[in-house]
Amino acid sequence: MKNKNKLLLYLSASFALVSTAHTQEKDKPELSAMSVVDTKTEAPKMSSTLKSSGALEDIPQSISVMTNTQFKAQGLNSIGDIIDYTPGVVTSQGEGHRDAAVIRGQRTTSDFYLDGVRDDVQYYRPLYNVEQVEVLRGSNALVTGFGGAYGLINRVSKKGVIGEDFTTVQGSVDTFGEINAQVDKNVNFGDKALRINMFAESLENHRDFYYGDSFGVTPTMHFNFDGATLDLSYEYLDQERFIDRGIPTGADLQPIESFKDIVFGDATENLSTHEAHILRAILETELSDTFTGKFKLAHSKHDKLYQNLYASSYTAGQTPDQVTLDGYVDTTKRESTTLSADITGEVQTGGILHNLLAGVEYISINNDNNRYNTSVVGNDTFNVAIARNLGISNNSFQGQVEGVALDGTNSIALTNSYTTDSQDEAYADVSVFSLYLQDQIALTDALDLVLGLRYNKFEFDVRDVENDDDVVDTDSEVSPRVGLIFDATENMSLYAAYSESMTARNDEQYADIKGDDALTDANTFENLEAGINLKLSDRISLNAAVFKLTAVKPDWISDTETKMRESEVTGFELQVIGSLIGGLYTTASYASLDAETNLSGTIVPSQEAPENMFSIWNNYLVNDKFSMNLGVIYQDSSIIDHDDSSPRAFLPDYTRVDAGAAYALTDNTRLQVRVENLFDEVYFPNAHDTHQATVGAPVNAMFTITSSF
Repeated sequence: MKNKNKLLLYLSASFALVSTAHTQEKDKPELSAMSVVDTKTEAPKMSSTLKSSGALEDIPQSISVMTNTQFKAQGLNSIGDIIDYTPGVVTSQGEGHRDAAVIRGQRTTSDFYLDGVRDDVQYYRPLYNVEQVEVLRGSNALVTGFGGAYGLINRVSKKGVIGEDFTTVQGSVDTFGEINAQVDKNVNFGDKALRINMFAESLENHRDFYYGDSFGVTPTMHFNFDGATLDLSYEYLDQERFIDRGIPTGADLQPIESFKDIVFGDATENLSTHEAHILRAILETELSDTFTGKFKLAHSKHDKLYQNLYASSYTAGQTPDQVTLDGYVDTTKRESTTLSADITGEVQTGGILHNLLAGVEYISINNDNNRYNTSVVGNDTFNVAIARNLGISNNSFQGQVEGVALDGTNSIALTNSYTTDSQDEAYADVSVFSLYLQDQIALTDALDLVLGLRYNKFEFDVRDVENDDDVVDTDSEVSPRVGLIFDATENMSLYAAYSESMTARNDEQYADIKGDDALTDANTFENLEAGINLKLSDRISLNAAVFKLTAVKPDWISDTETKMRESEVTGFELQVIGSLIGGLYTTASYASLDAETNLSGTIVPSQEAPENMFSIWNNYLVNDKFSMNLGVIYQDSSIIDHDDSSPRAFLPDYTRVDAGAAYALTDNTRLQVRVENLFDEVYFPNAHDTHQATVGAPVNAMFTITSSF
């Protein structure tokens, strides 16, 4: 989708949709400079999509909720942007083609959910159709099944709004040349409403050769019956982008800053494409005066390809120094169907009130994968020289096929093939059947006991063509949960919780299921957490937690031997949200992690787990038309790799300052600017492996205009 004409076509379709709004003059919303984060806004609440709706102080675990209005105010455009302002969670590189998070020291690409339904395909999830994002830390396996063992990220989709007609249009451009346009249109039909969300974007950034084009549209229909609601939606996504795996680390074990302008890859062949069709139906109905039922049906079809060259090793001290490139092409075709039904309600027995949750869920996944390694003159890796001694500051590898080696004087064309060295070909059928039950018992007016249990049965049937092997495996596991919630005062509650959970060893990499135990055995997790939820005033809330997470993961040594890798993460999280003074809205968070892993009998720091993380964002309403923003992110140094080597490569600590402002041009049109990395800090926010460190963007600005009709 490199053709910009496609983007123009998408934008034309978007604005054609908008043009119909001019006939809808009634109930048009007003936009002020700070309508997105008003100081009188109530504290965010959990949606019902994860079976735990309501005030955060009534749920025994750490939760951060960011509403659409807040991330619009901050100018945040991705899941990664939201993670930057979430305690206990950091971004991982995701190899340049997918969302990846590190939740309490555990890297994941699978613990993503959409309206409470597992969304485990590797891609970048846009926010154009999202009402709020919920980041839960600690075990959620009781309500989410396989996955959610240490936390998850749930997107809550926008729904049709009955009784309103509105259209909101947003356009953005930044100083790199990136363009984004969004439309949000709602049409009221009495007891039902149609809502259409659409976006189109052309991506650019600070790195050479980078490009990206995306389009998405989500029509959703909301029905309101007598005692019931029904939401039907369909989402179509079409995405393509350049893959940038970052830069190597040097002799000092840090990313080589002098390489920050070099792209280690191919200018035309490092790319990812993704097409998705996602259908959802959610029915919520009153079963009686005290019980409510919720039924979900979701079906998704994803077609994903990514291929890349990347730096796999670096050797200094030669003339010139040497960087080794490796690469592969990988395709995934995945269809998933999820059916779930649960009931919630209250029952009183013997004078004791029980808040019950009971449900059943079935997930069916069909997954086809193949992978081919690079093949250069019969090898799967090749060396490329970095001619720093010649003063070449940007010798990005844009060779005739896959790369160019600079020998100090000449460019040498390298011929590569992605079709001769097969690495994987696998066809998987996976099914998961679950039953779950939770009882929140009001022992006294101030003390609740939470007891829960989930049973999962996993069935894997994988045809491994590459090794001419069939793997059929069935696993069953039970995830228990127990917690106490104590309302010490009207404004303060305390909680303690314990849980055990399991995730499949292969996570969402179903092609990796092979005949050896290390790839079929489960990962196990134990979570212990205690916390406090405190209302400091009507407008300020404080949440804090201490926790201990123990993870045991089998590692493959040989076809007949497996070793266990155990990690332990203890930590502290703090979050303060609210209005400290009139006109000022603040959200601040801090997290401290002590993460250790047992590698070959040696206790070493865990990868991607900075000891300290801090963020703060302020929005100040100067007057009815003008507001200003200021945000600061600090992340401590963190280990990059996960192998047994010592010493180990790391990312240095960094501080990034963001600023912004918004001005109401008219009652229904707002202009915003967000400046990222205000002081032009050189930093490396994340990595995938030792020689693949992401280069943070220099100072840049995004300008956005939003109008409602």
